[in-house]
Amino acid sequence: MTFHIVTLFPEFFREALACGLMGKAMEAGLVAFDFVNPRDFAVDRHHTVDDRPYGGGPGMVMMPGPLVQALASISAPGPMVLLTPGGRPFDQKAARRLADAPDLTLVCGRYEGIDARLAQLFPLEPVSVGDFVINGGETAALCVIEAVARLLPGFMGKDESAEEESFSSGLLEYPHYTRPEVFDGLAVPPILLSGDHARIAAWRREQSLEATLAVRPGLLPEAGLTARDVDYLRGKKGPGLGRNLYTALLHGPVLNRQGKTGTTSLTNLDVHDIARVSRSYGLGGYFVVTPLSDQRALAEKLVSHWTSGPGLAANPDRADALSLVRVRCDLHEVEDEIASQRGMRPFVAATSAKAEGDAGFTGFGRLREILCERPVLLVFGTGSGLAPEATCLADGFLPPIRPLDAYNHLSVRSAAAILVDRLLGDVY
Repeated sequence: MTFHIVTLFPEFFREALACGLMGKAMEAGLVAFDFVNPRDFAVDRHHTVDDRPYGGGPGMVMMPGPLVQALASISAPGPMVLLTPGGRPFDQKAARRLADAPDLTLVCGRYEGIDARLAQLFPLEPVSVGDFVINGGETAALCVIEAVARLLPGFMGKDESAEEESFSSGLLEYPHYTRPEVFDGLAVPPILLSGDHARIAAWRREQSLEATLAVRPGLLPEAGLTARDVDYLRGKKGPGLGRNLYTALLHGPVLNRQGKTGTTSLTNLDVHDIARVSRSYGLGGYFVVTPLSDQRALAEKLVSHWTSGPGLAANPDRADALSLVRVRCDLHEVEDEIASQRGMRPFVAATSAKAEGDAGFTGFGRLREILCERPVLLVFGTGSGLAPEATCLADGFLPPIRPLDAYNHLSVRSAAAILVDRLLGDVY
């Protein structure tokens, strides 16, 4: 396989690519490297390849002319990858796809980036190796080269070596041990000394499952888990982030269809279904909030029917879910109760079906970070949504579920299920 590397600094690569398995692969003819320097195609005596950006701003931008000539000089470029922080995340699946081509072109950006017109002239695939910014694409290109090259037949010596490593099966790799058998008081796990290859394989699978659950749980849904894997993980799963998340369904103050503040009546399905969502995701609790005393009494009667009345024997699973329900008169009371239980005030995240004002949203990633530090109260409104008297109590706002679509009229119980899953569905 030939890697065509378009870079202003070819010297960056020479030592790194001559080391270890990569150097041996070069000697064996498995891989070859062709360096193309855009400076060689500059038209002035200073070999200029960058200029100030139109519209102003800091830094310099790589000019299209030298880059176009550099790319055009490659007779068989294969897939053309642009290394940029704004690209799609690079992963093992992408590495496998690129490894199938006899040629691969890697374009290393520098400065503030490259002129955007280059992507209109060549089929560049923007790729990022992580959510961070580095000085240029050269370091990222080395990552791509290693990930792709090691998948080539013969590169690893034993082809199974590449298949057993992290991400090849969708899971992180199991731990490895070698001599001595005991080091600094730490012994090799006895099962690895047993000679029972079936048990060793099962242990390694379990170790991979545990490592992935602990470090990268988001990989598990795509890992092709078996029923045995799921049973094993269920026994290892801790309480999860859900214990820090609370839901509240507010019946007042909320908006009616005319945009006026008012109060809505209790809905049986909302109480049941959001309770079941809360129980399924291991939430800390679910609050039904209404300022009307008769509605609170109705809610208490509904819940007690299932948790301590005739419904308990008829449907214990429903009773389990409804045991999370607490009926309260306002959000202040809910906040005080959570603070009393958890020793700190919750972060109150309001929800809405529409984007309002110019305030930024609290994204799901940020809310997960907050969940790691303190309890979060996710507030849902009935009627036509939360009234200003309620939203003024919020510390942040989750983005609408379908902000770019014209129709945005989900039931509150559907919205609750979707938003809780977006927060916790890949966290396990």
